[in-house]
Amino acid sequence: MSRIVLKAILGFVMRVLYRPKVEGMERIPATGPVILAGNHVTFIDSLFLGLVVKRPVYFIGKDEYVTGKGLKGWLMAWFFTSTGMIPVDRDGGHGGVAALMTGRRVLEEGKVFGIYPEGTRSPDGRLYRGRTGIARLTLMTGAPVVPFAMIGTDKVQPGGKGRPHIAPVTVRFGEPLDFSRYDGMDRDRYVLRAVTDEVMSDVMELSGQEYVDIYATKARAA
Repeated sequence: MSRIVLKAILGFVMRVLYRPKVEGMERIPATGPVILAGNHVTFIDSLFLGLVVKRPVYFIGKDEYVTGKGLKGWLMAWFFTSTGMIPVDRDGGHGGVAALMTGRRVLEEGKVFGIYPEGTRSPDGRLYRGRTGIARLTLMTGAPVVPFAMIGTDKVQPGGKGRPHIAPVTVRFGEPLDFSRYDGMDRDRYVLRAVTDEVMSDVMELSGQEYVDIYATKARAA
C-alpha cells in the first residue's frame, strides 16, 4: 500500500515537473519475470524508471539506506523500500553473491528486476564495461533482458548529489533479448562475457553514450 501511495504522489510531482518522455514501453512483457538492464548516470535513475514502468520494479540497494536511527532513519527506510529497493550488504565478502541470489529470487517470483550492469554510477557520463552478474541472472532464470537508457537524468541531478534541477528526461527501452541459446552455460566465463557485452551494446545504442571498455569502479579510482 505504501508503494502505491508513494508512486501516486511522487509520480504526480515528477510528471508535472519533468514530463518524462517514454519510448518503447510496449517492449516490456506484461507478465512473467523480466530483467531491465540499463545505464546509470545519477542517483535518481531508479526513481524515474520505477515511475514510468507500469509493473513494480525491484532493485538492489545498500543496506545503509534502511539502517539509520530515529525519525530520519525510519523515513529513509520507508522511502527506499516503498520505491522497490531491496537492502543487501554489498560491502561484505559475500555481497555480490547476496545481490545475485536476491535478484534470482525476485525473478523466480515472476517479478521485474532492475539492474545497472556497470555496477555503479558512471563517473563522467560515459558507458562502462558491464559486470557479468546480469548474464548469470538471465541464464539461471531464463528471464528475458530488456535494455534501457536513462537520458537527461544527469542534468536533473549533476554528480548524483544536491537539489534536483528541472530538465527534460527520456527513458528509452529496447527490444527484449533472449539468451536461451546459452541454456545451462551460466558457469562458462566466455558465455557470461558475451551475454553481458551484447546487453551493453544495446544500452550504448539506446543511450548514445561513448563506450569505455574498463570497469567504472576502476575509472572512478583513477
